[in-house]
Amino acid sequence: MRNLRKVAIPAHRSLVLVTTWLVCALTLFAQKNQTIPKYDSSAETKMKGVVEELKLPPKGSEKEIAHLLVKNDTGTVDVYLCPKSFFDDMGMGFSKGDELSFTGSRVKQDGADLILAREVVKGNDTFVLRDAKGSPVWK
Repeated sequence: MRNLRKVAIPAHRSLVLVTTWLVCALTLFAQKNQTIPKYDSSAETKMKGVVEELKLPPKGSEKEIAHLLVKNDTGTVDVYLCPKSFFDDMGMGFSKGDELSFTGSRVKQDGADLILAREVVKGNDTFVLRDAKGSPVWK
């Protein structure tokens, strides 16, 4: 039979380990529970632009939102589309340089301006993401 020794961990090390674990857990919880602002029909706008970048969430985080960085006459706009799973189900595909027109609500999140897309048109394809009142169609 093995002779097991008990090793005492100093109290300050235990506190550091617990604190580190708590900070990591809270950070992950906060990232998973990010909220998207509500669609505001009174702030609806129509725009045209060129795709600069498609931003997809990392694999395994299916509830995260896919979004586009779109360059137009006034600058670059962050256009929030829909959850990645719905993006895939709709067969959406965007590449740098694609010309788009879209309708969406201009909102603020964490001090940044963004557009919640209701409808995106790319060539002959129209992707409807929200109904006329701004409610998501993926729910």
